[in-house]
Amino acid sequence: MQIGGGITADNAALWLDCGASHVIVTSYVFSDGKIDEERLQKLVKAVGRRRLVLDLSCRKQGEDFYIVTDRWQKFTDEMITPELLERLAAQCDEFLVHAADVEGKCSGIETELVRKLGEWSPIPTTYAGGVRNLSDLQVIRDVGENRIDVTVGSSLDIFGGRLSYEATVSFCSSP
Repeated sequence: MQIGGGITADNAALWLDCGASHVIVTSYVFSDGKIDEERLQKLVKAVGRRRLVLDLSCRKQGEDFYIVTDRWQKFTDEMITPELLERLAAQCDEFLVHAADVEGKCSGIETELVRKLGEWSPIPTTYAGGVRNLSDLQVIRDVGENRIDVTVGSSLDIFGGRLSYEATVSFCSSP
């Protein structure tokens, strides 16, 4: 189990001691729209890079995707680029990336973001946002070069959506 929400360098180890395999962190490592290297290093020192997931959830601005914080309302100056992913990969075990513009809408995925993550991310990466059907899962598999994991929520029938949970598990379990 991974846990996120309100995680800081001061409380991260507690969550690991309580059984979480990883802590998921976003806003804590940002200050004034930029990555706060001091806070990031404190966090890595507190839990180790192998137990840290950096949440790089983003929104589209123009043709680019920028990391957003504070419940996805505040744009940072940090754009998703190969260089940023490479630099941050040295500090964590994996990335979690919600496409905040489509999250929870069951209206389709941000295909371009998935493509960029599949091409650029040097570590395991999980995409979330907009999945509406098995075709979207196939696009994530294809465009993400079979390198991107996915979380599916609102569209699942167990949460009131139309996408069969059983069919989703079957799809994700197949090569």
